[in-house]
Amino acid sequence: MRTAYGVETVRAAERELMARLPEGALMQRAAAGLAVACGQLMGRVYGRRVVLLVGSGDNGGDALYAGARLARRGAGVTAVLLAPERTHAGGLAALRGAGGTVISGSGSGSGAAERAIRRADLVVDGIVGIGGRGGLRADAVPLVEVVREAGVAVVAVDLPSGVDADSGEVSGVALRADLTVTFGTHKPGLLIDPAREYAGTVRLVDIGLGEVLPEPAELEALQHADVARLLPVPGVESDKYRRGVVGIAAGSARYPGAAVLAVAGALRGGAGAVRYVGPAADAVIARFPEVLVSDQGPHKAGRVQAWVVGPGAGDDAATVAEVLEADVPVLVDADGLRLADREAVRGRTAPTLMTPHAGEAAALLGVGRGEVEGARLSAVRELAAGYGATVLLKGSTTLIADPAGGAVRVNATGTGWLATAGSGDVLSGLGGSLLAAGLSALDAGSVGAYLHGLAGRLASEGSPVGAQDVAEGVRRAWRDVQDV
Repeated sequence: MRTAYGVETVRAAERELMARLPEGALMQRAAAGLAVACGQLMGRVYGRRVVLLVGSGDNGGDALYAGARLARRGAGVTAVLLAPERTHAGGLAALRGAGGTVISGSGSGSGAAERAIRRADLVVDGIVGIGGRGGLRADAVPLVEVVREAGVAVVAVDLPSGVDADSGEVSGVALRADLTVTFGTHKPGLLIDPAREYAGTVRLVDIGLGEVLPEPAELEALQHADVARLLPVPGVESDKYRRGVVGIAAGSARYPGAAVLAVAGALRGGAGAVRYVGPAADAVIARFPEVLVSDQGPHKAGRVQAWVVGPGAGDDAATVAEVLEADVPVLVDADGLRLADREAVRGRTAPTLMTPHAGEAAALLGVGRGEVEGARLSAVRELAAGYGATVLLKGSTTLIADPAGGAVRVNATGTGWLATAGSGDVLSGLGGSLLAAGLSALDAGSVGAYLHGLAGRLASEGSPVGAQDVAEGVRRAWRDVQDV
């Protein structure tokens, strides 16, 4: 499992570890890993031209020490100092001792800095460290623009300058990296959009923090092996009830396809049986004759271990309310999110999993969509706390938050090809089947998001797909995970 920690936690861990080590050892570990990563990105070191953009913090020191290592291997290294009077003294001396060049990044030195950047094979971004807030300062922006215009490869030190390490927010100008070399642990901003888009490929350098970081982490990202351990695989004594029966209350005269796709997600997600309630029974049976249908409403549909309510439901508030009264886990999606009474959700004793996209989350929070997309972590936490439910916030990075707090799960297996009508309905059925199989709301949301994203990738392989392709892709994703 990949984990991420916030700034204050990382700093406390660094202080504890530095107290046990010789002075400067932690920075040297970071610089060594950074230099290796830079060399690998360039392909060779000797004869390459490297520009270091150096701010006043420890990130600048990391960049300078790494630059000294590259200079000793034959690279031509130029350090552009954005705060000359506050530059890390030891790192600056090391670079000069290795033959590196130092120029100012402002005033009379700005022309030289621009020329160096335009000739460079690599730019190392050591402008701002993990404590940076609110985008880059005005004096750094011109250099960032030159880097963009030059099209030179960029390696960020710990995280791209201008992004918020704790939240993933980008509230001003930031420098986009091709590779981010982060130290000790991931930071939340490296895993959450929009900041994640600026990080490029992320490489973690072990500097020994693992032994002093607390549990739990602030962010978790499941990997293949984690998902494989959570998959509900039937045993020799399994029957349809042991595997999980999921009820689907979805669809309407206008949106019958939502019901079909939610059922498809549930069946591909491993449900032992699916019970369908709603006006799209004929369409469901025509596609999936094994589904059990009822026109008597959720209370009389028969035994289920979980419910999915809302996809394509239109204005059927009565059915949403009836499902929320059930004493089994419930997944609420799409129209169900709009129709569900907040206090009814908060009053439930069984688990509830809500699965909004950014627009639906914005409506629930009473803010603009852009506000949710720019501050995804705070939005998902606020919704989980406000509704007393586990919330899965869909998007380029899907976040899953538990109402009790703890680590927020993040999933990045998705692809832009999943932005197609009905894809979310498939995810609803898939998540419902996992709830019915006995997974917690947090695990069901996390595994469902992982499989759904992987299904989109496997189904599309870089080409357009529809929701039915995504549903079929779930089968392939399941096999792919089980092969670990």
